[in-house]
Amino acid sequence: MGKKLVMAQKRGETRALCLGVAMVVCAVITYYILGTTVLPLYQKSVWTQESMCHLIETNIRDQEELGGKKVPQYPCLWVNVSAVGRWAMLYHTEDTRDQNQQCSYIPGSLDDYLAARADVDKVRANFHAHQAFSCFSATREKEPSVLYRRLYGPQTLLFSLFWPTFLLTGGLLVIAMVKMNQSLSILAAQR
Repeated sequence: MGKKLVMAQKRGETRALCLGVAMVVCAVITYYILGTTVLPLYQKSVWTQESMCHLIETNIRDQEELGGKKVPQYPCLWVNVSAVGRWAMLYHTEDTRDQNQQCSYIPGSLDDYLAARADVDKVRANFHAHQAFSCFSATREKEPSVLYRRLYGPQTLLFSLFWPTFLLTGGLLVIAMVKMNQSLSILAAQR
């Protein structure tokens, strides 16, 4: 009976050790993926200073109004604001600026022109309703743009790192408990 108990205990310890090691390996892989995707985007974002923006003007540009240039087939909201004592163009997020530097806001659904136009009209009306709002500006003086919302802020980075840290801590705790159980079993067997 004692030998069967020891064998079952060893199998359980082996499985628990494998679980702990697998959790640690998954956490390390996740840290690597986050380090190569989210962290560079966070470091690249220069819009770190939170400030107040005051609306100067908004304009909806259709493809006909931008004549001659290669413009996407969707309505384009263009917003000028006054931030940190200077004129600037407002972009919804970092990705908006990367997608099209002539648009402050790009609608979510680009398949249906009328739905996209309604979305842009709704956002424009929201800007006119709230003339002053918080925005993010760059710390360098020459940057002529500000962001309405940061995609890659410190909160996003912390939220992205929470689950891998939880997984790493859990895996290390499982390994530590198994090793502590093994050492206590050895001490008990010696007495």
